Amino acid sequence: MRILPIPFIVAALLTGCSENPGPSPQDSGVPQQDSGVPPEDAGNPPEDSGVPPEDAGNPPDDDAGVPPEDAGNPPEEPLPTGPPVPQGPPNVPEFDPAFPGQTRVPAIQSQTQIQVTEIASGFRNPWAIAFLPDQRMLVTEKPTGSLYIVTPEGAKSPAVTGLPAVDGRGQGGLLDVEVGPDYAESGLIYWTYAEPRTGGNGLAVARARLVDGPQPRVENVQVIFRMMPTIESTMHSGGRLVFTPDGKLFVTLGERSILAGRRQAQDVTSHFGKVVRIYPDGSVPEDNPYLNTPNAKPEIWSIGHRNVLSAALDSQNRLWTVEMGPQGGDELNRPEAGKDYGWPTIGYGEEYSGAPIHESPRREGMEQPVYYWDPVISPSGMTIYTGDLFPEWRNNVFIGGLSVRALVRLRMHNDRAVGEEHLLKDRNQRIREVVQGPDGALYLLTDDTNGRLLKVTPR
Repeated sequence: MRILPIPFIVAALLTGCSENPGPSPQDSGVPQQDSGVPPEDAGNPPEDSGVPPEDAGNPPDDDAGVPPEDAGNPPEEPLPTGPPVPQGPPNVPEFDPAFPGQTRVPAIQSQTQIQVTEIASGFRNPWAIAFLPDQRMLVTEKPTGSLYIVTPEGAKSPAVTGLPAVDGRGQGGLLDVEVGPDYAESGLIYWTYAEPRTGGNGLAVARARLVDGPQPRVENVQVIFRMMPTIESTMHSGGRLVFTPDGKLFVTLGERSILAGRRQAQDVTSHFGKVVRIYPDGSVPEDNPYLNTPNAKPEIWSIGHRNVLSAALDSQNRLWTVEMGPQGGDELNRPEAGKDYGWPTIGYGEEYSGAPIHESPRREGMEQPVYYWDPVISPSGMTIYTGDLFPEWRNNVFIGGLSVRALVRLRMHNDRAVGEEHLLKDRNQRIREVVQGPDGALYLLTDDTNGRLLKVTPR
């Protein structure tokens, strides 16, 4: 178990945080009103709304990371140069990046003209999309706990029945959904949700067989994972699911925002602030890094995360995540087994009050983010593009931006970001989800009480 350097952290945290279970603005990840985030009563989750709310380590210097864009593409263009995407001044200017290109890389512009088609609307704060084999989509509605099947033409089914109740307050509710790798044989789908419990709530992962028809339903619901311990918080549950080709399932988890939870992000006896790895039945892989650590949660893969709402595999089947920072310090990471990504000991942000959280953005034994944003983009949803519709985008990272109201594109080279673009700014919509469809198009969800399902294709 890693022992936290306590004195400075506690002093800093106590100046900006409260033990009150109702999270204060600075420790909850709730942005100030000038962040461009609609009020909570509009159905927008407080934490990830405008925040907010790492190795990733220093990425290697070879091409082992997100594969170079020239794989299967025309000859690679020179690396971008010039100023970064327009943004405000950093919240913590005294923290310098650990290496060149760790933040504010040059702005780039896609050469392919795009068009955006609205497939369906009327979703109340939708959160996730997953494709069935016939190209219909599963779409979750966060606060209501409803799941829908949507055709490529936009026809929406009645809400799927049989799902367990959710705690839909704040950032809770029904979150991610994924189709099981063996769906053709088993019919299994998987989802994450805020589970109401005695004494509070916590993220849970469930699976069940989807029964199609005029009134779709799920049957034989089985909860395969529960975040522990149970506490009372409506914040920072994480909740992204990523299946791997070797039959494992990554689940991303937040640290519940409140001070009592934040302190557990580097504690291997707690699930808070972790990425965990399990089998689809909930059992623990025999090569998990903490399997033989006394008292550790054996599901843990990596520690020291704040609130991971974006996750995807690259073409080498390695996990990449983006997590929400506080005021400043959203991070792109490539979580590796047994590594510590630093929260709350290190980072590049501060409390919403302006109080410091970190004495330094670096400490020996803790991983640096591949890339960070200050000010934040408030990330949610992520895909690494592998399709043919947009050759120039191949192996680029796409992230839904909530507070920046854009689809954020990172061009990658040798596991580092070398260019950044903010797409769809003219729509002024909070992008909650981005996935690549079977047809190579990008599919998005907007975070609104009248959320929309959008499709991005070449013009």
